[in-house]
Amino acid sequence: MPAALAMASWLLPSFGAEPGRAFPADQVRFFEEKVRPILETRCLKCHGGGGKVKGGFRVDSRAAFIQGGELGPAINAERPDESLILQAIRYEDLEMPPAGKLPAGEQEILSRWVRQGLPWGTQPTPVVASMPNPEGPTSAGSIARAREEWSYRPVVRPMVPEVKHSGWARNPIDAFVLSRLEREGLEPAPEADRVALIRRLTFDLIGLPPTPEEVDRFVADRSPIAYDRLVDRLLDSPHYGERWGRHWLDLVRYAETNGYERDNPKPLAWRYRDYVIDAFNRDKAYDRFVLEQLAGDEIDPASVEAMTATGYYRLGIWDDEPADRALARYDVLDGVVSTTGQVFLGMTLNCARCHDHKVDPIPQADYYRLIAFFKDLSDSDGKDIRKVETARGSIEVMSIREHRRGPAHVLLRGNPSILGPEVTPGVPGVISAGAETFADDRGKRRALADWIVAPRNPRTARVLANRLWQYHFGRGIVPTPNDFGKLGEAATHPELLDWLASELTSGGWRIKRMHRMIVMSSIYRMSSRPSAAGLAADPSNRWFWRFPMRRLSAEEVRDAILAVSGSLRPKAGGPSIRPPIPAEVLAGQSVPGRGWDVSPPEEAARRSVYVHVKRSLLVPILATHDAADTDSSCPVRYTTTVPTQALGLLNGEFANEQATYLADRLIREEPGDPAGQVRLAIRLTTSREPSPEELRRDLAFLRDLRDRGLADREAIVQYALLVLNANAFFYLD
Repeated sequence: MPAALAMASWLLPSFGAEPGRAFPADQVRFFEEKVRPILETRCLKCHGGGGKVKGGFRVDSRAAFIQGGELGPAINAERPDESLILQAIRYEDLEMPPAGKLPAGEQEILSRWVRQGLPWGTQPTPVVASMPNPEGPTSAGSIARAREEWSYRPVVRPMVPEVKHSGWARNPIDAFVLSRLEREGLEPAPEADRVALIRRLTFDLIGLPPTPEEVDRFVADRSPIAYDRLVDRLLDSPHYGERWGRHWLDLVRYAETNGYERDNPKPLAWRYRDYVIDAFNRDKAYDRFVLEQLAGDEIDPASVEAMTATGYYRLGIWDDEPADRALARYDVLDGVVSTTGQVFLGMTLNCARCHDHKVDPIPQADYYRLIAFFKDLSDSDGKDIRKVETARGSIEVMSIREHRRGPAHVLLRGNPSILGPEVTPGVPGVISAGAETFADDRGKRRALADWIVAPRNPRTARVLANRLWQYHFGRGIVPTPNDFGKLGEAATHPELLDWLASELTSGGWRIKRMHRMIVMSSIYRMSSRPSAAGLAADPSNRWFWRFPMRRLSAEEVRDAILAVSGSLRPKAGGPSIRPPIPAEVLAGQSVPGRGWDVSPPEEAARRSVYVHVKRSLLVPILATHDAADTDSSCPVRYTTTVPTQALGLLNGEFANEQATYLADRLIREEPGDPAGQVRLAIRLTTSREPSPEELRRDLAFLRDLRDRGLADREAIVQYALLVLNANAFFYLD
């Protein structure tokens, strides 16, 4: 047989007759003339045509109909009208075909056929089907091949590359970046000036502007270790944990309310926030940090710290009055699995809730094996406050409980009412190669946490190293930090990322050590100024030939305004604060003002990380400057430029109040000296000395305000509002 003819015959599956079974001629004719065309045009493409079999259900033989698929037999012989196939075409729970409901006439034909007992033809009729799809991403062969891809392979410390300009490289990080720049024909930008460096480093490590005195000391210090001392001082600051803890809170969906219409509070959620800040300040090893959050109650139930860490499971949205309790329960579990997969593994596991992942090698069964680790956690029903006994008495924390144990199942189509095969706890096969086994009893979450931070898991160290790079440089080596899969973007410097990952683990998972290594590099100290050659060859700065300028984050905007005005209160920890919110914003709530008792002024002026995070009500200055979306893991703060930012900063109550405080500070510290007041305002907001032209212009602006009838203090208040709105205040070189 010619090859083309053989291929054609393979592409023409047929509805075969059932051996040994004869049907009346009129029923066979009815099948051939009425039923077969419907099956061929409506069903076969997804259920047997061209090798494609969705849901394990084929329609190309009578036996296949009787056998059914993942949902069980398609035909109910005793009660034909209740057959699953008829329920599906009537759109009763199932909806087949998914493209649209069959016309009533076709539904009646299929119903009559089922009532007749599925009569079938005796002669095969060819059905032209589409070519079969290539092997899917979750087939055994695809998963095996995926294990050979970079992000699934074990982390192996690469050799540091040799570079032509070796004198520029201060450490191996520089060598990896410079090697790529040299291949691309690019030159690294020169080093930034000392004022830009201290401002960049101070915001980067503690999220606050340096004071003029700190700038002067650093600029005047010509010691070869002056920069080293600056780095160490900032890493030792208690403000470091407030800055870097906020990054982690973004990832884990930190909020203090449940969401939905009532948006009721999560009692004592702030203890989890304080746990995170303290962990960063104490440089807690990351592997321990992971263990405590995923299984603190199994590791040390007598520890306030470990029990508080399990508040990780309570941070997501929660419906206190769901229409479908079973579905709502799995929505919560899905939030846990998706967050765990994205944050620790860089995997979009949630895409496999209803079906195999369409792109990555994650079968649906792998998703439900992960659900099995968490299925025994109690619902967040207000009973998640636990008392931990200490030497100084009991302390209440927001924690978790495990309750009854039961089997875990694959949910067909993600529907908790349709149970599929039973599964036991397990991890993605593409990483474990099917070799990992986990007991389905108490301690299984500890076992999962141990696996996540184990050396044999190639993802965790890579994902964290990438996040550290991202938060220092504005973009990760993998630009999609929650997704190292095919739906994400490829790594620009995979060898560098592997080197950083190996450094992270060999250094005991200590994050401050990694900070020090990164910020001491030449690549970190580069200027953000562009060159014509660089812009022409790499306009998006893909290869990091200059330092990427960035705007301050939402919290940095508010905190910097408080800092330069002299209003910032350094108090750390404790219950969250509620700064004033305009009545117009409160009016947007279903019950205006509910859950927002305004804090006293001295409390309201604390850092933004301590502001109460109410899902349905955000502080305007944080909301307009792109605060994190707390409904899901937030791996990247996107930066928008919208009119409401300028309008809020010019006209908002907060900005105008702080402008008044800044004006009073200028008058107090430089009494009777307009030039000194202008100079101090610019130094506070930009860290640099104003140029003579800048000083002349700003003094002319003040004189003009006075000429228009404003009193001296009123003019300085307006000038203070001006400098609080300057781009130079909100952007870091």
